Amino acid sequence: MFKTLYSPVEKLDIFPFSNLFVKRDDLIDPFISGNKWRKLKYILAKVNRLGKPHLVTFGGAYSNHLVATAAAAAKSNLKCTAFVRGEIVSNEMLFLCRLYGAKLIFVSRDDYKQKEKLFKNYFEHDPEAFFIDEGGASEEAVQGCAEIISELPTTYKYIFCAAGTGTTAAGLLQGITSAKLDTELHIINVLKNGEWLNTEIAKYTDVTKKLVIHQDYHCGGYAKATPQLIDFIKNFVATTGVLLDPVYTAKIFYAIVDLQAKGALKASDKILAIHSGGLLGLMGMKDKF
Repeated sequence: MFKTLYSPVEKLDIFPFSNLFVKRDDLIDPFISGNKWRKLKYILAKVNRLGKPHLVTFGGAYSNHLVATAAAAAKSNLKCTAFVRGEIVSNEMLFLCRLYGAKLIFVSRDDYKQKEKLFKNYFEHDPEAFFIDEGGASEEAVQGCAEIISELPTTYKYIFCAAGTGTTAAGLLQGITSAKLDTELHIINVLKNGEWLNTEIAKYTDVTKKLVIHQDYHCGGYAKATPQLIDFIKNFVATTGVLLDPVYTAKIFYAIVDLQAKGALKASDKILAIHSGGLLGLMGMKDKF
């Protein structure tokens, strides 16, 4: 499943930028999308090594991670169970999960906070069950995301990426450090009150001065969007042909444009944005467009 990879770097023609590029991880796979593909790559290798063919994971009702894990399990002839946070609902994302053969278990928001306890309560006596944290957060996921840096055709002054759990950010920072690059890594935190993000990244790699975390572009919090962000997405997609989702990727480019307007970036700076996929997130916010 993980033998081929298509993720080109493309230059974007957006005024006034002359050196703005995007790493198209969204093109890797339509359902095992972007950083989800990278996070699951070494997790599945571990699953096969340990002989545990039952993937058990966690996410919200519109989680890209749940769809990606269900799709990866189906392609790898594995079983998949997903704990879904909140009330019982039916939507496009969960339809895809079920179509890929995943079993869904809806749990209360309070119970969901205790993921390891849930796993133990349901699967303590299942020797084939393998715990995968929300978003795929793990050392294996960091290893997969770090490979982005080795794939780049050249170096950049700045690399921008969105962050939810901090796993992709940790992988990018690890890759930059290993390659001894002077590149500065700018992370757009999509969660409100996300001062904890630095601590999460530090669990996986040494935090250096090359890491810059922006806390002011969450647009209201996780899966929240302002009218300004929605207008930005409409204009960006119509003028570039590159789809963005309101949860993660749109906030990267919104931040880049805003930082340049404020003088924090130069229009001539060589900038790379990591398009981490997750475009199915549009389904949960389509009523805003």
